[in-house]
Amino acid sequence: MANYEPKTRETDASVEDFLRSLENVERQADCFRILEVFKRVTREEPKMWGTAIIGFGHRVLKYESGRELDWPIAAFSPRKGNITLYVLNDSPKQPLLLEKLGKHKASGGCLHIKRFSDVNEKVLETLIKESVIKVKKESSGPKK
Repeated sequence: MANYEPKTRETDASVEDFLRSLENVERQADCFRILEVFKRVTREEPKMWGTAIIGFGHRVLKYESGRELDWPIAAFSPRKGNITLYVLNDSPKQPLLLEKLGKHKASGGCLHIKRFSDVNEKVLETLIKESVIKVKKESSGPKK
């Protein structure tokens, strides 16, 4: 089997510099607010993953094929059309929280919002918290 090297991994790049480089000032302000929510909820320092993902914490994803991938516990990324939050993982309270969140789209493990003002901040905090709890519980198996 060939050695797989993922493109997206933790880097030493500055999260703040990355966010300040965003051309859309509204998106920049929204991302700084989201950054604070993630820091408060995860109690982790943000790290850049690749060139455009801001991650919190660390876990190892294990695929059925046996392949493993380093990935943050929770993350977000300012994309061209929206802000993508990597927090959807079928946690038990997730469906009800999504109903109360406000304007958003969900696909796969991603939550997409256009702007921070479209969502309820307290519901977003709870959604991130529930996701982190589920990930940590699933990752707390025996260590190698």
